[in-house]
Amino acid sequence: MFYKKKRLFIFLISLIIIVGLIGFSLRERSELTIIEDFIHDTVGWVQEVVNQPISFTTTFANNVKEIRNVYRENQKLKSSLEEMRQLEYENQELSKEINELKETLEKTDSDFLQSFNSIQASVIAKSKDQWFKQITINKGTQNGVEPNMAVITGKGMIGKVQNSSPFTSTVLLLNGFDRTNRISVNVDVEDAKTDISGFIVGYDEESEHLLLELNEKNQELSKGQYVFSSGLGGVFPKGLEIGEIVEVQADRYELTSIAHVKPSADLEQLNHVIVIDRNMPTVDEQVEEGES
Repeated sequence: MFYKKKRLFIFLISLIIIVGLIGFSLRERSELTIIEDFIHDTVGWVQEVVNQPISFTTTFANNVKEIRNVYRENQKLKSSLEEMRQLEYENQELSKEINELKETLEKTDSDFLQSFNSIQASVIAKSKDQWFKQITINKGTQNGVEPNMAVITGKGMIGKVQNSSPFTSTVLLLNGFDRTNRISVNVDVEDAKTDISGFIVGYDEESEHLLLELNEKNQELSKGQYVFSSGLGGVFPKGLEIGEIVEVQADRYELTSIAHVKPSADLEQLNHVIVIDRNMPTVDEQVEEGES
C-alpha cells in the first residue's frame, strides 16, 4: 500500500513538472534554458543526420531519372537524324535516276537515233568481279536484243551486248574492253584535211581512262577533242560519242600516238540504257536504196 502511494506521488510530481515545463516553454522568451538549447541542438543535429542521406538519395534518383530522359531524347534525335540522312540520300539517288531517265528519253527522241531501232532497258544487276566489267539489263531476245549491239546512255556509249537470253542480256562495259573487243573510232578535229582514226584498245584502271591508239602519229590530235565510233567493223554505228581526249603521248617507239580518253558516260552509275539495233537501215542507206 505504501509503495502504491509512493509511486502515485512520484507520478503526480512528474506530471506537475512536465506541465510546468510545457507552460514555461510556451512563454515568449528571447533566451532559452540550457536544457532547451541542448534539446534544440540535439534535435537539429539528428534531423541533419537523417535528412542528408534522404536528400542524397532523392537527388541521386532525380539525376538518374534525368540522365535516362536525356539518353532517350538523344536516341530519338539520333534516329531522326539517321532517317533524315537516309531520306536525303534517297532523294539524291532519285534525282540522279530521274535526270538519267530524262537524258535517256531525250537521246531516244533525238534525230540521230531515229535512224536506228532503239530499245530502252533498265539495269537490274552489276557484276562485282573487277575482271568482268558487266551489267545485266531487263531486255532480251524477246525484245529484239542480240549480241554485239551497241549500248548507250543519254551521255554516250557504255559498251556492247555480250550475250542475251529471252528476257535479260549481259552488257560488257567499255572499261572491260581490250584488244579483242577494240572499237574503231574517229576523232572530231575542226578543219582537218583527213580523218584522224584509231582504235579503243583498252582501259587504264589507274587513271580510269580509255586508251586510244591512233593508226598513225598525228600532230593535230590534242586535249579537248571528242572521240566517236567510226562505224567500221560492223558492230557499232557511226557517230556514237565515246569520250573526250584528256592526254596525248607518243608510244614507246614514237611511231604513233596514244591518247587517254575520259568516257562521256558514267560507267559506275548506270540505271537506264539504250540498246541500238544496227540492222535497221539508216536514213542514208534508205536514200541510197531509193536512188538505186
